Amino acid sequence: MNLQEAMSRYRTLVLEGRDGLDRDEALTELTHGGFHIRRIAGTLHHLDPARPYRELLTGSERLALDGGMVRELVYGPLRRGHSRVTWIQALDFAEAVAERDGALLHLKQAPGMANTCAAPAMAIRSRTHPAATTSTTTGPDGIGASGRIGAADRIEEGDESDRGEEVDAACAAYDRAFRTLAQHVPIVTIPAATTASGRRMSGNTGERFPVSR
Repeated sequence: MNLQEAMSRYRTLVLEGRDGLDRDEALTELTHGGFHIRRIAGTLHHLDPARPYRELLTGSERLALDGGMVRELVYGPLRRGHSRVTWIQALDFAEAVAERDGALLHLKQAPGMANTCAAPAMAIRSRTHPAATTSTTTGPDGIGASGRIGAADRIEEGDESDRGEEVDAACAAYDRAFRTLAQHVPIVTIPAATTASGRRMSGNTGERFPVSR
C-alpha cells in the first residue's frame, strides 16, 4: 500500500520515521488530501506522554499527526539511556489510532540514498564498543524502551563520528518497534528522501499544539 491508498482507506494517519528523512513531501500530500496536520509542540508530557495525542484523536476531522511517540521509543534509549514513553503507553496509543480508523506511516529512505541503513545495530555496536551493555528492562520484541542501557550504547547528539552508527541503530530500532506495533494498528511503509547530514528534517506544514503540563 502506498500513501495515496492509505489516504483513501484511513481517516487517521501518524507519520513516524528516523531523523534525517525528509517529511515535507508526505506532509504536503496529506494536506492536499484533506488531512489536518497536527504536531505536539515542546517536549512530551512528563507524566503521560500520550495525553496530548489522545486529546487530538477525540476530534472528527481527517487527522494526520507528525508523530513523536515512536521516535521517543527509539531515540530515548539511544541518546539518554531510557525512554519517557513506556510500551504500555505506546500500545494504548496504537490501539486508539486503530479505533479511529487509522494507521501508522513508517517513513523509510529509498534504497541507494545517503545514510541508508546498513548492518543490524547490535552488530555495529559490538564492533565499535565491545564493552557495551544491554538493557536490563526491555519491551516487546526486545526493545529497551523503559529500561536503561549501557553508556557505550548511547549516542551523543553532537558527536559527528557516531552519526553513522546512530543511523543504523535507529533504523533497527524503528523496524523492531513497528513489528511490535503492527499487532495493534495497521502499518504502511512509505519512501522518503534523506539529507546528507542525517539530521532530522520536518515540514513546515501543519499546526503545533502546546503540550499540557
